[in-house]
Amino acid sequence: MSEPDQLSRRERQIMNVLHAEGSASVATVQEKLPDPPTDMAVRRLMHILEEKGHVKRLGKDGREVIYAPAQSKARAGLNALRQVLDTFFGGAMDEALAAHLTRKDATLTDEQVERMQRLIDEARKEGR
Repeated sequence: MSEPDQLSRRERQIMNVLHAEGSASVATVQEKLPDPPTDMAVRRLMHILEEKGHVKRLGKDGREVIYAPAQSKARAGLNALRQVLDTFFGGAMDEALAAHLTRKDATLTDEQVERMQRLIDEARKEGR
C-alpha cells in the first residue's frame, strides 16, 4: 500500500468519503465530493486507489460496484499520525505534543489530562 501522503487531493477526498460512509458506490462517492468530477473520473480514481491498495471491492449492488477502505479509519489515522510525527517531529511524540500544547488556543480538559497520564503510566509499565 502506498503512503497516505502520496495520495492526490481528490484521492484523499474519496478516501474521506469512504471512511465516513464505510462503503459506497461510485455514484455515492461522486455526490459527496466537493465540485464532483464526472462518474468516469471517479471510477478511474477508485481503480487507481484499488491498485495502490487503499480501496477494496466488496461486491455489487445491482450494477454498481461497492467499494470500501482497505483499512479501518483508526488504522489509517495511526499511519497518517506516524507519517506526520516522522516528517515534522523526527518521530518524537513529546515534541508533537509540546507543539500542540504551546498553541494559544490549545485546551485540555481534566479528563483528557488524566487519560494521557494513564496512557503514559501504562506505556512505562509495559516498557514502551
